Amino acid sequence: MSSEIPDPADDTALAARVETARIEDEMEQSYIDYAMSVIAGRALPDVRDGLKPVHRRILYAMHEAGVTSRSSHRKSSSIVGETMGDYHPHGDSAIYDSLARMAQDFSMRNPLVDGQGNFGSVDGDPPAAMRYTEARMASIAEELLNDIEKETVDFQANYDDRLEEPSVLPSAFPNLLVNGSSGIAVGMSTNIPPHNLGEVIDASIHLIDNPECTIEDLMGHVKGPDFPTGANIVGRSGVHQAYKTGRGRVRVRAEFEVDEAEGQIIITELPFQSNKARMVKRIADDVNSGAIEGIRDLRDESDRDGIRVVIELKQGAMAEVVKNQLLESHLERTFGVINLSLVDGTPQVLTLKETLEHYVSHRKEVVRRRSEFDLEEAEDRAHILEGRLIALDNVDAVVELIQEADDRDHAKEELQVAFEFSEPQVNHIVSMQLGSLTSMETQEIEDEYEEVQATIERLNEILGNESELLGVIKDELREIKDEYADERRTSFIADTGTVAHADLIPEQDVVVVLSEDDYIKRMPLATFKAQNRGGKGIIGTDLKEEDSVSSVFVANSHDYLLCFTNKGQIYKLRAFQIPEMSRTARGKSAVNLLDLDDGEELAAVVNCEEVEDEAIEGDRFLTMVTRDGYIKRTSVSEFQNILSTGIRALRLEDGDELVDVEVTDGGRTLVIGTAGGMSIRFDENEVRAMGRSARGVRGITLTGGDTVAGVAAVDTDRHSWVLTVTENGYGKRSNIDEYRVQSRNGKGLIDIKTNARNGDVCAIETVGKGDHLVAMSNGGQIMRTPVEGISTVGRNTMGVIVMDLDENDSVACLDVIPREMITEDIKEQSAEITEVLEE
Repeated sequence: MSSEIPDPADDTALAARVETARIEDEMEQSYIDYAMSVIAGRALPDVRDGLKPVHRRILYAMHEAGVTSRSSHRKSSSIVGETMGDYHPHGDSAIYDSLARMAQDFSMRNPLVDGQGNFGSVDGDPPAAMRYTEARMASIAEELLNDIEKETVDFQANYDDRLEEPSVLPSAFPNLLVNGSSGIAVGMSTNIPPHNLGEVIDASIHLIDNPECTIEDLMGHVKGPDFPTGANIVGRSGVHQAYKTGRGRVRVRAEFEVDEAEGQIIITELPFQSNKARMVKRIADDVNSGAIEGIRDLRDESDRDGIRVVIELKQGAMAEVVKNQLLESHLERTFGVINLSLVDGTPQVLTLKETLEHYVSHRKEVVRRRSEFDLEEAEDRAHILEGRLIALDNVDAVVELIQEADDRDHAKEELQVAFEFSEPQVNHIVSMQLGSLTSMETQEIEDEYEEVQATIERLNEILGNESELLGVIKDELREIKDEYADERRTSFIADTGTVAHADLIPEQDVVVVLSEDDYIKRMPLATFKAQNRGGKGIIGTDLKEEDSVSSVFVANSHDYLLCFTNKGQIYKLRAFQIPEMSRTARGKSAVNLLDLDDGEELAAVVNCEEVEDEAIEGDRFLTMVTRDGYIKRTSVSEFQNILSTGIRALRLEDGDELVDVEVTDGGRTLVIGTAGGMSIRFDENEVRAMGRSARGVRGITLTGGDTVAGVAAVDTDRHSWVLTVTENGYGKRSNIDEYRVQSRNGKGLIDIKTNARNGDVCAIETVGKGDHLVAMSNGGQIMRTPVEGISTVGRNTMGVIVMDLDENDSVACLDVIPREMITEDIKEQSAEITEVLEE
């Protein structure tokens, strides 16, 4: 046994060979080694040539095999096999996937591989098996490898030390930005978008000419990413952020055309990395599930000439709403830019300028090393030509000396002694053919010698003057631009903000119904056609047993609503947040929309959209009246910040409730009506403006257990009437002049007779010419009629039938549709009804 091998029986010798290590330290170092192997060896591109190792090895293997753009196509399996066997010791599927991606014109802005066969599609179809496809290098890929044989880059041993492979390619253009890259390493990822070749080259030249330029200067040339699939970048802020910091979010929107005349939306370009087939399927699924409304047909008419997806709209569908629904879920994507690449083997997030600076630095090194290589070859050639010219000038002596020599070696020695030739020169001379001694050959050698001398002078100039070296880089970049650059495919469009939920909802006038048990829903107003007064109307909601209607109001689906409860609480709601349902549906529990307490119900709803969007000046007020006769005015500006749980609108005494609310402007005449048929008119300014916590002041003095039914805010500049409706379906219009102006807190005057026929007053409203009345009974019947069909009579009268009610039914509530919300066809219908009534 050798004395160098310890005896196993010798415990001391064995113990000396054991090293103690902390397990956490060993695991940490092992994980770091693994992470760096993945980062540097597989997942991240090099900032200089923009390639990961697998792409670099595929191109180099094709270069070594002569599979260039001028050769015939080679089976992909052959290329994969040579790459795997010589340079990339990983699975063939990973290599083939990388090869296929370099051939996809929808993945690469300037594909590096010229593929023949099925290399996949924008529908997500995988490439055919590698035994069926063929490939060769694209001509632009050769620009990445040009001059690699001139020692322009460093080489390293391949995985089994049999061969050498380049650690980076010479890369005659900034491929990292032109074709982009994506990859996931350990603890980091990169996602670099592709760019327009011409723009990137212009920026590189600008940087060479102006090393102190700013990123903003470079962005004057590089407008933004230029995706192979075209589409549109929404706004420029995300692009600017990415170029300035190395990270940013770029919104990319499909290119489409809305043809309202044909009722079509035609999609012609998709965001980068979108799967067209999956997008079409998801749109179809959303249409079938009801998530997208207004689409009747969906066709994919795409072919080799480009993408064409046709979406047929239903008759009457709003193209703008359908477009916004598609944008929200299908036609817009966010490209998260992470400009992470390897710089000297270390991952770094780079700005646009830093990326170009590293590339220019790489090209300077490449051109310098190439120039040194060419200079050495030129000087060697000049040295040979100098010897040859000397030999031609002394041809007789040279020939004689060679003839007299015993052998070739003796001839070389004699020539070196006689003419002081160097070893390379004498080797060349003794190998010359007799035909090269002609005068024509002599002239060609002299011409070549002059050319070589000019080349040497030029190469020395390049190596001795950095501005000349940079000039060479710029000239070569311009040549590549002239040969390969094309127009931008991706355009910019203005950023109008992301699609809000409101953009997905058609604007339409709706009727909202709320029951005593807090069921709420909305229905299109067009569902309820106008009819003569005294009609029964149609069913408006399906009520549970012992439930009844508590409130009905009309609004636009996009209106902001201020919802006041009988307890004096106020909530804010968009009308489209109320679920849309059919006439016969019960509705949805309001507790899902409003935080109502037990016994709390809606008392009034007013439209106040501007409260959400901007501060209201102090000339608009919410005027509130309570059941016990109190009235209060509060500036709308007090209700700017309404919580989801609501805020207090006024303070109520025990047993009192809020009854009605009107929006006033400081110049209205107020008429308070009571259930017992009394009314009082006074000027709005008799009620001073108060804060939200105030109770208010007495508006009317009630007698005999009477209660307030509502308040009408009359604009005396507009021809308006006061409309009073009773619970048994009777009502009347009266001119405002019929109501004598009094001071508030009086008992008032009789407004309408509340006898057994009429019943108590249900509501009092201000109406004008062209308005419609929507009345709803406790049993769920809704009737709509023009207000001009209701007779105009004085105070203290019986009124006429407004709504025909079933036995034991009564009017629960009503609302007025302003004439501005009424369409032309309904206006014509109203005119006909009014004409009939007048006759």
